[in-house]
Amino acid sequence: MSYFSSIYAEELPHRAKAVYMYLKDRADKDGKCWPAIGTIARELHLSRSTVKRAIDDLIQTGHLEKEQRWRENGGKSSLLYKLRQ
Repeated sequence: MSYFSSIYAEELPHRAKAVYMYLKDRADKDGKCWPAIGTIARELHLSRSTVKRAIDDLIQTGHLEKEQRWRENGGKSSLLYKLRQ
């Protein structure tokens, strides 16, 4: 069984599994992607706070890493997500 399909066997809330699979579908070959919280929420029909809780669930269980990205002018850019593979 691949790691990605084993996410369904994990003791995670449904929201976390849904967000994980959403990120997996958008990740590059290295498991990296950077969708906005609002985009994830809109496409999964979840609230922004539910998406944030799901991301926290995935980080706490070691399924996901999150890194702030920065613009050249010093402003914040989107978050970079890296899925554990």
